[in-house]
Amino acid sequence: MSRILIIALAALFAGSAMAFELSSPDPEVTNGRPMPKAQEFRGMGCNGDNLSPELVWKDPPAGTLSFAVTVFDPDAPTGSGWWHWVVYDIPATATGLPAGAVIKAALPTGTKQGRNDFGLRNFGGACPPVGDKPHHYVFMIHALKVEKLNVPDDASPALIGFMLHSNRLGLAKMTTTYSR
Repeated sequence: MSRILIIALAALFAGSAMAFELSSPDPEVTNGRPMPKAQEFRGMGCNGDNLSPELVWKDPPAGTLSFAVTVFDPDAPTGSGWWHWVVYDIPATATGLPAGAVIKAALPTGTKQGRNDFGLRNFGGACPPVGDKPHHYVFMIHALKVEKLNVPDDASPALIGFMLHSNRLGLAKMTTTYSR
């Protein structure tokens, strides 16, 4: 094969490669934009609806056997950030989670939730200190090479995060903001 043909074929296939993506159909939950009050925590001085946003993903890497969703605030004044949601063992057939998935008991069968930093096993919405700069909320979908993470039921977000990194085939992110 000539060098020119090889270069042309490489360019053709590079342009058609699909990228693993995470988004929300909710126009108020958009990468780089502030989240609405519906995603604010209810408690610790916050009075939002504490609803997880609808999330959808597409084009996971080949070989994906399960997914995990995490939501992390790196701006929390803790020295180590704040875990808002840790969902894992999501079946590979899933393409998203509905808004308020935990409240509606709409997580896919077999899906598990780890403790968040509120000490709860569900979505814990944004609750930055009043007057603080806008915090960033990093929503991540992890495509994993295992069907189950095999972590203890009481695993910390850090242990689950370690297992996610050890078994990840792909990662897609969406970052929103929130302030009070």
